[in-house]
Amino acid sequence: MHYAFRFVLAVLAVWRVTHLLAKEDGPWRIFKRLRRSFLETVLSCFYCLSIWVAVPFVWFTGGSLLEKVVVWLALSGAAILLEKATEESLEIKIEPEQEEPKHELLRAKHGAAGH
Repeated sequence: MHYAFRFVLAVLAVWRVTHLLAKEDGPWRIFKRLRRSFLETVLSCFYCLSIWVAVPFVWFTGGSLLEKVVVWLALSGAAILLEKATEESLEIKIEPEQEEPKHELLRAKHGAAGH
């Protein structure tokens, strides 16, 4: 199997496993219960979890020790990018600022005068 194909497969697998553990309930809500246990700090952060999930997939890609360290970080980074790309986007509507009326009689009164 070609190295680039192995890397792409590893990226997808790291993203899938990390997403499963961090965001999904799982069968019988097992992952949801794990997130509520003592593992909460590890399983609640997608970024942190992707580092640890990527470790076993480094050996799938092969390479020297230095390459494995770089691939380890790259797998985590790619999983994070995939997570960002697949998140539901938050739509924020910004209303344009309303201009003050230009006519002197319609302008709101400012200041201490009580007219």
